[in-house]
Amino acid sequence: MLLEDFFEIAQNQFNDALPFVLYQKPNASVVKGLFQNNDLVYTSENLTESGFVFAPFNIEERTVLIPSNQSEILECDFVIPAQTEINLQEANNLSEAKSFHINLVSKAIKAIKNNTFKKVVLSRKEEVSLLEGNPIELFKRLLSQYKSALVYCWYHPKIGLWLGATPETLLSITGNRFTTMALAGTQAYKGNNNPTWKTKETQEQQLVTDFLVNNLQPLVSSLNVSKVETVKAGTLLHLRTQVSGILNSNLKAIVEVLHPTPAVCGLPKAVSKQFILENENYKREFYTGFLGELNITEKITRNTNRRNIENSAYNSVKTVSNLFVNLRCMQLTDVKAHIYIGGGITKDSIPEQEWEETVNKSQTMKKVLF
Repeated sequence: MLLEDFFEIAQNQFNDALPFVLYQKPNASVVKGLFQNNDLVYTSENLTESGFVFAPFNIEERTVLIPSNQSEILECDFVIPAQTEINLQEANNLSEAKSFHINLVSKAIKAIKNNTFKKVVLSRKEEVSLLEGNPIELFKRLLSQYKSALVYCWYHPKIGLWLGATPETLLSITGNRFTTMALAGTQAYKGNNNPTWKTKETQEQQLVTDFLVNNLQPLVSSLNVSKVETVKAGTLLHLRTQVSGILNSNLKAIVEVLHPTPAVCGLPKAVSKQFILENENYKREFYTGFLGELNITEKITRNTNRRNIENSAYNSVKTVSNLFVNLRCMQLTDVKAHIYIGGGITKDSIPEQEWEETVNKSQTMKKVLF
């Protein structure tokens, strides 16, 4: 399908107020779309359905599904153009938000020192006036800027309009093999892919890794943990450890263990989540929830003989799920973008620096708005 035709179908779907999702997986060359044929709200109860799932931070609320069997599924090639630097012009006064966030971080540090929890992830919502309100055009800008992230545009007339570019995988499954990641620690990219990381960032990342390993062990086998590496996502650097293995349980059981991860909630999970719900002073909705392909049938091509690649390729059909944590995202209304950003708080956190981290992270979405 031609790219122009693909985006024209998406624009018509939006104009007709019908649900759809457009997305491109990290480092992929194909943009996909699910275009629902009615405006009903479908939900996933057990993560056994097939389609594109969109789940909130608070998993007790409904998990929305754009079902495969109620949608037209299309894709097209998209060659990502070279990234260009954009100078951002801040137009809003953040002094009140800064004061609130610094006080909130200070309160969290006090709770950590009192052994209420080991870590908590605190976030905020920032409103920015829209100069470009067409979500399809904003999605194209995101595609051009963030090739190593899941880039998406999700719309349902009865729920809302969300766009994002998230670097964090919650869970990828092909057949019975899975991969997940611990992604924590953040600093601005300054031309160096091997920066020096402070103790606060390395400890934060290790907490996430330990949580994944300890909680997955009863549900999986052949567990493998990679070395810690530095990865670039837009204008930011993060620490990442990949965890993989073979599933011995169903998808819902795994997701319930992982979500919300310590990278977006805290440790222990229950008490840090309660602190977030009681103190952040706004509702996260789908920010730090998860989204992605759910039980999609896909043809897998493999080569069994590297010496004779031309004759050894064969195809198999497997069920795949590719779920991502909904970071670096925004919700659009008619005239404003609501940008969501946050950061992990430990006993070594410095409130003013935590504020600056959220400012740096906000640039991911602001790049496509100005």
